Amino acid sequence: MGTTKTEDYSERTLRMAALFQALAHPARVAILEQLAKSESCQCGELVSELPLAQSTVSQHLKAMGNAGVITGSIEGTATCYCVDRKAIRQLVAFLDKVSGQLERQDQKCC
Repeated sequence: MGTTKTEDYSERTLRMAALFQALAHPARVAILEQLAKSESCQCGELVSELPLAQSTVSQHLKAMGNAGVITGSIEGTATCYCVDRKAIRQLVAFLDKVSGQLERQDQKCC
């Protein structure tokens, strides 16, 4: 299998791919839902809310943070996480654009 030529894609396309990839796991979707419904950043509460080991939650948080879906801040010995609203707005704008394009098309598709 050949390597992907990422330089052939726009910065926006690469950003969208990274955000979608960061959410392409049920545990990460569950983490996003937990963080979104919280009124403040969460530290250790996520582990008790999910059917996953602490180390697994940490791995998912790291992947989501690296992609920019969530942000974290260190408070004492804990890292607290919250949703990066800008990233979510970017995803929503992208999906709105695609949805609008689909609605303008003729409904005859395979």
